[in-house]
Amino acid sequence: MILPAIDWAQPWLAPYRPDGETVAQAARHVGVAAALQGARPGAAPGFVQQHELPAGRAYEAHVFQTRTVPTRDNLHDFFNGLVWLAFPHTKRRLNELQAAEIARHGVAPVRGAVRDALTLFDENGALLDAPPALWQALVARDWHTLFVTRRALWSEARLQLFGHALLEKLVTPRKAVTAHVLLPRDLHTSMALDDAAIATDLDANRLQTKPFVPLPVLGVPGWCDENTEASFYADTQVFRPLPAPAKR
Repeated sequence: MILPAIDWAQPWLAPYRPDGETVAQAARHVGVAAALQGARPGAAPGFVQQHELPAGRAYEAHVFQTRTVPTRDNLHDFFNGLVWLAFPHTKRRLNELQAAEIARHGVAPVRGAVRDALTLFDENGALLDAPPALWQALVARDWHTLFVTRRALWSEARLQLFGHALLEKLVTPRKAVTAHVLLPRDLHTSMALDDAAIATDLDANRLQTKPFVPLPVLGVPGWCDENTEASFYADTQVFRPLPAPAKR
């Protein structure tokens, strides 16, 4: 099995590159599940082939009950596995919360606020540790301040993509690709990007409020050659302003 070509020199892949290149190479011979299994740390679950997920059983419930992750030979599940390797405690916490919601409400056509938020973060989330001025501009969707006026502050920031669908999209980067960044509880307090700390901070009550803010990731300084020009951020189809408050 050969995965599509991945440009590991891209800055958003830097945290995943050491495991990613090794797993991708091994997957050519043994498949994605076995390659991930060979690289996993003790805190990560086992990786098994997709056929081990019984028909009719919810994926999240199966992962929780068996401590194994059914895995297909594709980019989506490859990146899911890499995030499990990098953030085993956070991924397990998300799975625990998903399984609890399924146990409480069953698998319904509508997921509900908590499961929607869990899925959004798992698939498309990102983590940011940044100075307060950047957070304030991001929350206000003041893109000019965030990326032009305060551009130098990005040297003090750390952004790590978490969502595996997000990582998959960026194999073929497009300007419109947007992450959902997890908001810290306090914009003036540094957000730890430590796996155990993130896992401890996640709970259902907080997540159902959708504590995320959109970030078009190719706007990040150093992540796209074209964004050195201020005009890059004038595209309001990508860098959208904050919606006006609803009229009462």
